[in-house]
Amino acid sequence: MGSVEEGQWVECLVNTKPEHVNWLVDTGERITTIDGKTVEVWEFCYQPDERVLSNWARHFRNHYCLDSQIDELRDGTGCSRSEYLNEIKFPDANAYPGPIVRAGDFGEILVADFLEYVQGFWVPRSRYIDKARRNESTKGCDIIGFLITNEGKESPRDVLAIFEAKAQFTGRKAKAKLQEAVDDSGKDPLRKAESLNAIKHRFLDTNNPIYAKRVQRFQDIEDKPYLELSGGAALLENYLFDQDLIKDTITQQHPNQNHL
Repeated sequence: MGSVEEGQWVECLVNTKPEHVNWLVDTGERITTIDGKTVEVWEFCYQPDERVLSNWARHFRNHYCLDSQIDELRDGTGCSRSEYLNEIKFPDANAYPGPIVRAGDFGEILVADFLEYVQGFWVPRSRYIDKARRNESTKGCDIIGFLITNEGKESPRDVLAIFEAKAQFTGRKAKAKLQEAVDDSGKDPLRKAESLNAIKHRFLDTNNPIYAKRVQRFQDIEDKPYLELSGGAALLENYLFDQDLIKDTITQQHPNQNHL
């Protein structure tokens, strides 16, 4: 990746669409839940393209550790780059609860890519790089995206999107992951303030006051109104995709169901 400061890396994420996102395809299928919500069905149609896979791997690992910092961070550990990532930064591939956390992180990052590169939101990526314990999920809202209609000017048409993602990539029986995502999304109003503060704090710590100001615009919805969207996403292996479970998803108790 070369020598790059964190702020530059964040800007690079915003402006450069990774090619693996092109493998995310809208099937055109729409499922209506029992209380009338429309669920979009997308399929991740990956290809055996080593170049794209390598770039995707770089994109993924930089959420946990910047390529520009890995040599300094691993210095003194006796670890190679691969060992440092697999033994210190990434959730464990085998020991419980590492595999669950790993799947969850993978799903969240893919949804963040969808929200940013398909839907056009700005999605900061500081959630994983500050993990103190690799086998624990980061607390707070899963994915937060910002849409500012006119940079530097506040508008009630600005949008804050908060998504919760639940993944199931193994097992013999499909689980109601979309329901879990919707239920967890219902808790986001209580976590929003802390999550926004954490993102803003990270930008201030890394000398990115412009990005901190973007986040700050969404910290007081009462005095500076904007549209708040909520979202739930289930990421499933194809054989675990169950239309009936998706149809049975209930959203009526969600505090923001009119914008869910």
